[in-house]
This record gives sequence, C-alpha cells and structure tokens, in this order.
Amino acid sequence: MRNLFDIKDRVMVITGGTGVLGTSMTEYLAEQGAKMVVLGRNKEKGDAIVNNIKEKGGEALFLQTDVNDMDALDKNAAEVLEKYGRVDVLINGAGGNMPGATIGPDKTIFDLDINAFKTVVDLNLFGTVLPTIAFAKVMTQQKHGNIVNISSESALRPLTRVVGYGAAKAAVTNFTKYLAIELATKYGEGFRVNAIAPGFFITEQNRALLSNPDGSFTARGNAIISHTPFGRFGEPEELLGTLHWLVSDASKFVTGTLTVVDGGFDVFCI
Repeated sequence: MRNLFDIKDRVMVITGGTGVLGTSMTEYLAEQGAKMVVLGRNKEKGDAIVNNIKEKGGEALFLQTDVNDMDALDKNAAEVLEKYGRVDVLINGAGGNMPGATIGPDKTIFDLDINAFKTVVDLNLFGTVLPTIAFAKVMTQQKHGNIVNISSESALRPLTRVVGYGAAKAAVTNFTKYLAIELATKYGEGFRVNAIAPGFFITEQNRALLSNPDGSFTARGNAIISHTPFGRFGEPEELLGTLHWLVSDASKFVTGTLTVVDGGFDVFCI
C-alpha cells in the first residue's frame, strides 16, 4: 500500500514563511521532501531559512513579496512556474497584529484606532485572499491544487483585546469554507481548501503580551493557561502533524474544514 502522507517533490508555497510558526512549517515540509517556496518581506531571514534547508539536502527558494500587492504576487507566481512548472500547495501563513487594533483593559471600543484596524484586516484577510487569487489561477490551469489557510483560536471566540485580529481571522475561516465550495464546484474535485486554527503559541508578535522579560507569564498568559486543559502553550512543531495531513493525500476527501490545534482551549468552560 502506498504512503498516503508522502509529499516528496510536491511544490509548496508558504506566505509568512519567515515567522516562528512559518519557519517551523517550512523546514519540516522540506525535510519530508517537499520543494518549498518561501514568500516574505525579510530577505535576510528568508535566505537564511533556504540556506539551512539546502545544507540539509532539501530544496527551497525564497521570493521577496508583499501579500497585499497583487502585482508582486503575480510576479511571484510566474517565478515559481518558471522554476518548478507547477504549484501543488499554497499555505497562507502571513498574518499578525498591532497595538492600535487592540483594546486594553483601560480602553473601550471608542478608543479603537480605525486605521490600525484596517491594517490588521488587510494583513490577515486580504493577505490571505490576494495570494490565493494569484496562486489559484495557476492551480486551475493545471487542474489541481490544495490550499491551507492559517486561521486562529480568535476566529472561534471573540477574545478580549484582539478585536481587529479576531475579526480578520473569523473572515479567513469563512473565506476558507466559501472557497472550498467555489473551487470544487466550478473546477472539480482536484481542489481542496482547509484551515488550521492554532491555539496559543508564543511567537515574536505575542511574546510581550503573554510573558515577562524574566520568562514568567503575564496576567493574560496565566489566564490562557488556566483555560487550557493541557496547562501550557503550544510548541510550533505541534502544528506540523495536522499540516502534513492536510497537504498530503491522507486528507484527499477533506475540504472546507477548520482543524483546531489548541490543547483543549476551545472546549474548556467553567
């Protein structure tokens, strides 16, 4: 029987591939034999990731981009086609938050910085939609393609403070389900679209919010831990099994789903 999880030589494009979670995903998939195309703003980080993969015998390419720039993304897609001739998988990992799009305990909705809110929505929602359009064009021409979006726990629950990020990720989840129907009904069963909703993982973006300089947790960090049955934050590699399943033929009849990886946070209540 063939290995349903075999992803050797599949061409996979990942946006946000230079972040903590994106780097972990990129390096793991390359170790499994995938040909990785890393899209990101930071060329220095991107080149370092690619060089590390190549030193281990893997195949990778870094392309500098802006996930809110359609022209840049179309150029990236053309470059991938020129290099590899196809795109098998797109992982939309780009995203993030900013202070102005949050509401702290001493603030109210009326203090919300609308421009910051728009920026966060642009990065997380349009930063998923635009790469999808650029690379789904390629996929429809080749008559197959697999898209994995990175949503969030905040798409499932309206978490306090992160109003902009939560709204954007909820939209990403809705877009995932819509696109699964759109591509399969109009282009055939060769197209799948799914999403992963990570729980709480300490990254560069949320480190100061969840932990203190001495390594102890902030009040918010402790609140999250107290509502997580596993009693801890997630480790980046704990997303990899779910990702591998979704990008492989092991999930060939799976589309339009949101898989939660959160140590039980979403099911916990007092």
